[in-house]
Amino acid sequence: MALGTSEPVAAGSVPALSGRRWLQLLIGVVCMSMIANLQYGWTLFVNPIHDKFHWTKAEIQVAFTIFVLTETWLVPIEGYLVDRFGPRPVTLIGGLLVGISWVMNASADTLTMLYVAAAIGGTGAGAVYGTCVGNALKWFPDRRGFAAGLTAMGFGAGSALTVIPIATMIKSQGYEATFLNFGIFQGAVVFVLSLLLSSPPKGFAAATPTQRAQWASQRDYTPGQMVLTPVFWVMYLMFVMMAAGGLMATAQLAPIAKDFKIADVPVSLIGLTLPALTFALSIDRVLNGVTRPFFGWVSDKIGRENTMGLAFCIEGLGIIALARYGQDPVAFVILTGLVFFAWGEIYSLFPATCGDTYGSRFAAANAGLLYTAKGTASLLVPLTSVLAARGGWSTVFYTAAVLNLVAAALALAVLKPMRRRMLGR
Repeated sequence: MALGTSEPVAAGSVPALSGRRWLQLLIGVVCMSMIANLQYGWTLFVNPIHDKFHWTKAEIQVAFTIFVLTETWLVPIEGYLVDRFGPRPVTLIGGLLVGISWVMNASADTLTMLYVAAAIGGTGAGAVYGTCVGNALKWFPDRRGFAAGLTAMGFGAGSALTVIPIATMIKSQGYEATFLNFGIFQGAVVFVLSLLLSSPPKGFAAATPTQRAQWASQRDYTPGQMVLTPVFWVMYLMFVMMAAGGLMATAQLAPIAKDFKIADVPVSLIGLTLPALTFALSIDRVLNGVTRPFFGWVSDKIGRENTMGLAFCIEGLGIIALARYGQDPVAFVILTGLVFFAWGEIYSLFPATCGDTYGSRFAAANAGLLYTAKGTASLLVPLTSVLAARGGWSTVFYTAAVLNLVAAALALAVLKPMRRRMLGR
């Protein structure tokens, strides 16, 4: 029997497993929150690294691209290992790699070392991410959108709890000590929690009533079979288009605020007063996390593609508004929050749609293969610095907005009818 798996589910035992699956979901959320800062906290380190070594920001952001590439493009392999051996060993190794990468960042004095650390961190984060999302899809075939969204929320909102502590420690102790302390802590938490992860019993998905069953596949596709279907490539293209804009905002938010000369301007909202950049980062992380289970839940009710069309349009319009009004510190905080709220749901909608379309048995590997679209999108992040240098940030914003609006149209006009025809057959 594979590691981390259970005996076949017995008749009538599904209700008894309800508490167990919610525990698995909670563990996944916490593990995801521990790896979130590798991506969402990165922007806080860019300027301090630049100030110390005087490397160009484009050179430093290559590390971010390497992280995202290894975090995403290796997930299909890690997902296969999860499907084969269970979630426990893959997550355990991922926790170790996450800690090692930040410890290396603390002492990296060359770009090469920074890039190697990014690759190690990306590999570890991808192992944890792919495992937790895949496990949620397997444990919750009846609520895939909500479960995948809640799990992904840990990755989106988890960093909100540590944005202010990280920013404070960077200012008081330096970015090196911040990398070291947070790296050890995050890696240790993932390592310990990985020992509690397990896969659902065999036959669990088949024994669980599935909502919107008319649009859920009754067949389990292998990754090789999945990539031969046109539906997969339409989803992949849409994922790339949506991820590109969000990754740009994630990696470049601090440089954008600095160029707008509002990074340290105090902003007072909801009874709090913080510098605009710190305020934006905190709110963005919360909204980027909350949106994932919210839109996942909505998609369980009104359908995946309808939810995509709605959210992607909000994202596109939010980016346009940010381009026009973002130099006002209050508008910057509010509009970046809107942008992140309408972007983060891609990490619940696409895995849920993938699970619905291609089944539960190979859910980790299949969702991981689709997740490589985020890595493809990351290749565009260094180009944003070039575009900004030549045409200003407005050029970057409007390009991202167009991609979002086109993706919304594809969801409703192309993906929806294609997927219906495929599942109808």
